[in-house]
Amino acid sequence: MTDMPSEHTEGLLRIGEVARLLNLSVGTLRHYEQMGLLEPAYVDPASGYRYYGSRQLSTLNTIGNLRVLDLPLTQIREFVTTRDMDLIQRQLTKQQELIEHRRRELERMSRKIDQRLALLHGALNADLDTISEIEEPELRCAALHERVNPTDAYSLGWHIRQLQQGQHETFAYLGNLGVGIAPERLAAGDFDGYDEVFLLLDDTDDYLGEIETRPAAHCLTISFRGTHGQAAPRYERLLGYMHEHNLTPAGPSREIALIDDIISDDPTTYVTQITVPVAPAK
Repeated sequence: MTDMPSEHTEGLLRIGEVARLLNLSVGTLRHYEQMGLLEPAYVDPASGYRYYGSRQLSTLNTIGNLRVLDLPLTQIREFVTTRDMDLIQRQLTKQQELIEHRRRELERMSRKIDQRLALLHGALNADLDTISEIEEPELRCAALHERVNPTDAYSLGWHIRQLQQGQHETFAYLGNLGVGIAPERLAAGDFDGYDEVFLLLDDTDDYLGEIETRPAAHCLTISFRGTHGQAAPRYERLLGYMHEHNLTPAGPSREIALIDDIISDDPTTYVTQITVPVAPAK
């Protein structure tokens, strides 16, 4: 089949030449045509070859510049077919708002990753089975107040679904999901089961539902190798420490699996942390 220029194609470029010139694929140019973004200057009725001129090259430059701004092709089509300046201003303003929202979300996720990495680092380097006195800041949490007796993270699946119900975002339950024993039961030495399941919230969490604020407190903390099922002996040690130092529980315990079967299949690596707010005994 001849490829000699005719009166219709003089000065025009074939689709392959345009693709090479603008570093695009032939498939992309055909896709633009199918979407109504770009009409060839001429289509040879015999061969089906497509030819493009300066007007099409200008349109492709416009498309390329707007794609750099991540504007959707459907919006670009609306603009290139109208060249309405008010329209492009509205589209770019909306795109700027979307990008700003994504930027905030990425920053939020980055902070969460930093927090999880810090928790993992602390768990991997914890001085196990050693009681320490620490100052804990004010905490926000969502809590289910009911008796539970979990042995590992999977035992809390139903409670996780309850905490997640009605939320517009999915929470990552890594180092922020825990169980607690009421202070009255702690003081009485009753460590059989737990009185609440809680989800710790940071300042980036938009939780829909009742949120509790736990005040800043002086606390005792201990980390140990194992899961919730091995916690009772550590509570006994914490209670003994309180008696020795004339302290009493001042709030529910916070028992969190920092490393468990959600992130490791090796039980010898599991680490659980117990924190108990305390105050001087009267």
